[in-house]
Amino acid sequence: MLTRLWNSPQILLTLASLFWAGNFVVGRAILTEAPPVAMAFWRWALAIIPVVLVARGRVDVKHELALVRRHWLIIVVLGVLGISCFNTFVYLGLRETASINALLMQSAMPLLILLACFVLYRERPLPQQIIGVVLSLGGVIFIAARGHLETLTSLGFNTGDLWVLAAVVAYTFYSALLRKKPAMHPLSFLVALFIVGALALLPPYLTEHASGQVMRLTPQMVAALAYLVIFPSFLSYLCFNRGVELLGAGRAGLFIHLLPVFGSALAVIFLGERFESFHLIGAVLIGVGLLVAAGRGRSAPRKMS
Repeated sequence: MLTRLWNSPQILLTLASLFWAGNFVVGRAILTEAPPVAMAFWRWALAIIPVVLVARGRVDVKHELALVRRHWLIIVVLGVLGISCFNTFVYLGLRETASINALLMQSAMPLLILLACFVLYRERPLPQQIIGVVLSLGGVIFIAARGHLETLTSLGFNTGDLWVLAAVVAYTFYSALLRKKPAMHPLSFLVALFIVGALALLPPYLTEHASGQVMRLTPQMVAALAYLVIFPSFLSYLCFNRGVELLGAGRAGLFIHLLPVFGSALAVIFLGERFESFHLIGAVLIGVGLLVAAGRGRSAPRKMS
């Protein structure tokens, strides 16, 4: 069962998007109680614990440490981009920007990943990938605009949007550079990433703490951190990294467009929001886009001659 799941990129990437959608719901809810850098630092520092517990007895520590020493530079780059920068920048942005702005900017990520793969590796996306991106992007925009596209013309932008944009760029390059990761055990690779991410966040966390911005450990905060540590951190990154390994960054990135679908569903279930027709139309467009992009032509993207 687990072997079958581990070799099913569509299921793995869908689960990653589901858990990340919960990250935005939870993160938005507790940002009034938690400073953004503190929340990011403790999320990754604590996420090391479950990964180490699961990895015990399954990983050859001596062999993995040798790989870390040999490939330390790419591990540091991936850890800083995908762990430290992305999540911290999102939390900083969500304090100031509207959720619709953040959603729209993140919806550009699959297209940016295709562009990054072209710039870094001279890979041209397959025609169905482009069509899939356009269809699913249309679905994201329809959900964000709540079915009324004129809503988009009234959007204002602030410094929070710049933080989210920086987060999108960081994760774009993290996704594209994943193909350069060493051939490590997936669990030891996560431990390495999380340690790098937490260490990189330590100086800004101490600075934030010294300025008087302190995290209050309320029961709600403890529960939120427990969710963030297990699902959007440990499980999402495990699933996403494996999905990129199986499908490639271009097609794997397209599953990020499932975030508004799952985010809307979670809002209906936990926040009492109504399920509207625009949710259904947007979800159908996103689903069709994913099918078009991933359902045909499983050959690798073409390189420029």
